[in-house]
Amino acid sequence: MQLKESFAGTLESGDIHVRLQPSEEPGLKINLDSTVAYQFGAQIKSVITETLEGLGIDSAVVNVIDKGALDCTIRARVTAAAVRATGKDVWAD
Repeated sequence: MQLKESFAGTLESGDIHVRLQPSEEPGLKINLDSTVAYQFGAQIKSVITETLEGLGIDSAVVNVIDKGALDCTIRARVTAAAVRATGKDVWAD
């Protein structure tokens, strides 16, 4: 799937900033910056991976700055960034 660079989210408390970039290498490379990475880093990366793979994106660089976002917020921000990166509207009928 063809990607262009995109982002979604803010740096406000309780939110997450997600930046997607195309990658020459296969697979998802997730760079996570979070104050709760020690406790929840694996869960955050898992939610990001599941969301992107569910949208058909299996190759990208994902730069993430987490400010304590819940899983539902992570999914929403990753989905918004993916829609912007691919031009494919996942909410359309």
